[in-house]
Amino acid sequence: MSAGARAAVEEIALTRGPSGLGFNIIGGTDQQYIAHDSGIYVSSIKEKGAAAADGRLQEGDQILEVNGFKMEDLLHNAAVDLFRNAGENVLLKVRHKVLNQQNGPSGNRSERDSEDSSLAMLAIPVLLSVAVVAIFAFVKYRQRM
Repeated sequence: MSAGARAAVEEIALTRGPSGLGFNIIGGTDQQYIAHDSGIYVSSIKEKGAAAADGRLQEGDQILEVNGFKMEDLLHNAAVDLFRNAGENVLLKVRHKVLNQQNGPSGNRSERDSEDSSLAMLAIPVLLSVAVVAIFAFVKYRQRM
């Protein structure tokens, strides 16, 4: 990918299996996954689902369209309903997550792109820090009993 290039966009056709399409989503206008971004993102891939068998969809990918319907400005539940009612054969348009984006050349990235990727990269360490503090507090509390 050249300097300043955006993440790759790909169309992925999936056939609904016994466990549905085999992935979960996060995001929407009411549950923003990334600050100032109401996009719909893949939060997890189910091991034996259709998405895992295909192998191209990854956690962190943004779902841009489902069967030609743009996933813009939707409430989370509306996006979930769209997936549930998409039929057996589903065509997704996906923007793949950029790996190691913070280490690459910044090129023409906008200030918002930089802020969004930084916030996404901070989410996991912050959650881990909160978990460690909670465990430490619980252990200290138990020692006092």
